[in-house]
Amino acid sequence: MTSARRQLGLLGRAPGYRLLFFATLTSSFGTLLALLALAVDVKDRTDSGVWVSALMLGQFLPSVAVGLIAGPLIDRLPRKSLMIGSDLARAAIFCALPFVTSPAAIVVLASLAGFATGFFRPAVYAGLPNLVAAEDLPSANGLLQAVENVSWTIAPPIAGLIVAAWGPSAAYWVNAVSFLVSAALILGIGRRLLQSTEALSRGHWRDLADGMRLVVGARPLLTVLVAWTIATAGIALVDVGEPFLAKDTFSAGDFGYGLMFGSIGLGLALGSMGVALSLERRPVGSVYGGAIGVAGLGYGLAAVSPNVWVASACCVVGGIGNGGANVCNALLVQRGAPDELRGRAFTVIMSTNYLFFGVGFVVAGLMRDAIGPRWVWATAGLLFAVAALTAWVLAHDEGSEVEEPTEAQPRQAVA
Repeated sequence: MTSARRQLGLLGRAPGYRLLFFATLTSSFGTLLALLALAVDVKDRTDSGVWVSALMLGQFLPSVAVGLIAGPLIDRLPRKSLMIGSDLARAAIFCALPFVTSPAAIVVLASLAGFATGFFRPAVYAGLPNLVAAEDLPSANGLLQAVENVSWTIAPPIAGLIVAAWGPSAAYWVNAVSFLVSAALILGIGRRLLQSTEALSRGHWRDLADGMRLVVGARPLLTVLVAWTIATAGIALVDVGEPFLAKDTFSAGDFGYGLMFGSIGLGLALGSMGVALSLERRPVGSVYGGAIGVAGLGYGLAAVSPNVWVASACCVVGGIGNGGANVCNALLVQRGAPDELRGRAFTVIMSTNYLFFGVGFVVAGLMRDAIGPRWVWATAGLLFAVAALTAWVLAHDEGSEVEEPTEAQPRQAVA
């Protein structure tokens, strides 16, 4: 409770962070609301799994392109302007969606929104260390990710009610408003608070190579790149296998699927908030491997559970580890990269994660048909175990402990 109060106290003592927190809360809730609406809209218009798959791919593949091609822009351009521009672009897209009738146009517009998100999220986490004091950075990351996870838990059911009552267009309008509110909140953050220095360009492709060299050469960043890429493939297996495990293996129907889905969301929120206490006592590298291991244990035990109730309890455990590891991901990159290179470091790592996430989706579908959902989840647990071992080896090797960056010390935010 003391740790939670200290985390929430950040909203009072760091005005810039408070604005970013509420901007993230607003936009993430609207985004998840619209995500379900988009899937329902395309499904109802086409009744085609291919079209729905194309929509889902359009949600994350643009982030791969941003990381592989446009990552240096997050360091060269003012992050505040980039975030506001991303919000306004997404607001315009969702204002247009209610008037679109073609499924192809819906997928294209959703992909453009995903492209804007590919700029927004790395800019948020790259700028975050400049909004809070160094000792508050773990709590700031945990609180920010916790609110996203809470949105993940409550937004889809609300979206279902809205779509059922008024159709997908209502959810699109709500999401458009959420981006406008987010942009207005970010407008109140001082420009220098999100970016202590803007990187000097050596040419776009050299800038891109600089980011890749940094990720490979800095042990904290390399740890996240390798370990979380393995874990991300495991997450894809969990996502694909989950409805089949709940509805077919446990014969729990839609309720069971919702119960397991919500249990992971609850665990993610608890893990995001609770990991800050562990980070106060132990090095982030040690906590990181342990958190990934807890996630693997939870998902692995769910695979062998006798019923959906036991599996859901295991899903909470898996979500706790997953949520804690997400906070460590951000913290390792933030502390391991100087401010002028931090944006491209995030995009390189995120794009690699998303790439393997997509591969994991394909493999998971084939595995489910061949060996069943229990083995899909068991394999996911094994991948998390490998990721945990990888994180432990890389993070505990000599010289791998994270040092605070000297180029841009985080400072207390002022309005």
